[in-house]
Parts: sequence; C-alpha cells; structure tokens
Amino acid sequence: MRSSPQRTLPESGGRSFLDRPWSDYALFLVLVGPNLALLAAFTYRPLLDNIRLSFFDWNISDPTATFVGLSNYREWWGRSDTWQIVTNTIVFTVAAVLGSMVLGLALAMLLDRKLKGRNLVRSAVFAPFVISGAAIGVAFQFVFDPNFGLIQDLAHRLGFGGVPDFYQDPHWAMFMVTVTYLWKNLGYTFVIYLAALQGVRKELTEAAEIDGAGRWTTFRRVLLPQLRPTTYFLSITVMLNSLQVFDIINVMTRGGPLGTGTTTMVFQVYEESFRNFRAGYGATVATVMFLVLLGITIFQVRIMDRGEQR
Repeated sequence: MRSSPQRTLPESGGRSFLDRPWSDYALFLVLVGPNLALLAAFTYRPLLDNIRLSFFDWNISDPTATFVGLSNYREWWGRSDTWQIVTNTIVFTVAAVLGSMVLGLALAMLLDRKLKGRNLVRSAVFAPFVISGAAIGVAFQFVFDPNFGLIQDLAHRLGFGGVPDFYQDPHWAMFMVTVTYLWKNLGYTFVIYLAALQGVRKELTEAAEIDGAGRWTTFRRVLLPQLRPTTYFLSITVMLNSLQVFDIINVMTRGGPLGTGTTTMVFQVYEESFRNFRAGYGATVATVMFLVLLGITIFQVRIMDRGEQR
C-alpha cells in the first residue's frame, strides 16, 4: 500500500503573544510603561474628570459641587447663543481645514521645483508655524486695524474707499481671525505635503505626459491618488488643531464683536469656566465637543482604511 503524504503546517513567523518569555513582557513594560503612565495621568484621567464634572454645578472658587444630572446638557441645548457658537466653530474649522490644505499643497508643488532661493522661501513659509499664536494675533491687529492698519494704509495709497471695520462686523471679524490662523498654520500642511511629494513616483507623471494628459488630468488622476494617505492624515490633524484655537481669538477679538461674533466652542469653555465661574457648564461644552470630535475622527479613519484597501 502506498502511504498517503503527510501535510506539513507552515511555520509561523514568530511566537504568539502568550508564548513569549517573561523577559519580553518586562522589556515591553519598561519601554511602553512610562508613556502609558503619562497618558493615563495627563490625558485620560482629566478627560474622565471633565465628563464627570459636566454633571455638576460648580463654581471654581467653591470647594463643593452640586450634582445636577443632565441639567447642564439641557441648558446647552436650549440656550439662544449655542447654535451661533456652533455655527462659528463649523465655519472657522471648515475654512481653516480647506484653506490650509489647498494653499499648503499649492505651495508645496510650487516649491518642490528647482527654483532659485527656494530654501529661503520654504523657511519663510514654515516660520510662522513655530511662532506663538498670541504674538501673531497682536501683530495682525496692526494689519487689520481700520484706523492705522496695513490694509487701511494700502487701500488709501491705492485710492480705494474705506476698508471694512473688522472689529465691529461679526462676518469680517471671523474672516480676520481665519486669515490670521491660516497664515500661522500654513507651514504645517506645506511641510507635510512637501515631504509627501518627495515620495511621488515620477515615472507615473512622465508616463501621463507622454500619453498626452494635460496638467489638470495628471494632477487629478496621477498625483492626488498618491497623496491620498497624506490628505487623510492632514484632514484629521488640521481639524483637531483648528478646533482648539484659543490664543488668536482671545488676543484679537475676545470672542466678539456683538457678544459671540467669533466665539467658538473652545473659547466658550474658557469663558464659562474662568470668566463666568461655571466650570460644570464649561465641562459640558467640552464633553459635547469631545464626543463630536470622536465621531468625526472615527469616520475619517474608516474612510482612510477603505481607501488604503482599494
């Protein structure tokens, strides 16, 4: 009789997690343990404390807090200024994300070419990103000031009429704050896109040009697909950064004009907690913002995973 051939199982590339010696676990704890401890102490514990505090009515000068359940959330939902502040937050975030990504990619594509003095221009574009937002806010007050600002002076020299009063009109005030933020943070998206362009496959672009594809077609069909992971990454990080803007708004407008003209949810957390001394209500706004951000981030990550699987 002919014996049947025996099947051999493929060898595993490494040990399973449970079969590792204790020294591997000890090394893991030594390397990862301090980071986990810092995250638990300075990120997750304050987050949980904030969620817990949102169910209390607490004046930060009072040692005791009163449990009020969902009253803070009901008040936030029913207040007349809530949806104005939410609208301000959405408008500012969308403008900041789209503006910084579009301008950052355009500058990265321009300065990726061999141009004279491009290293100096690259440094100039990135420099505002490392400057304090409060300092930039003070500097741009002299740009947008309707009486003696740079824009007013240029308009007068060119023979144009008076410039808008950026500090009295809520729409122009939001435009002023958004432009200031874009100028400061443009260097971040510029550097990330510039690094991504270094890894683009040039032969694909050359092949598209040989096939007769125009610049727009090459950009849309060849370049953008290769930059998709970078674009997903920037969409998440820029969104998170723009939603946390406080210093520029505090220096330039203090949330005004007309009360809440440029007030965002982050600035409202500061207002309620440290000006109105309602830390419980401020924690409620922060918790709502965290839950919305968590949902948006999970949605973006899932879209990014689906794009990588294609």
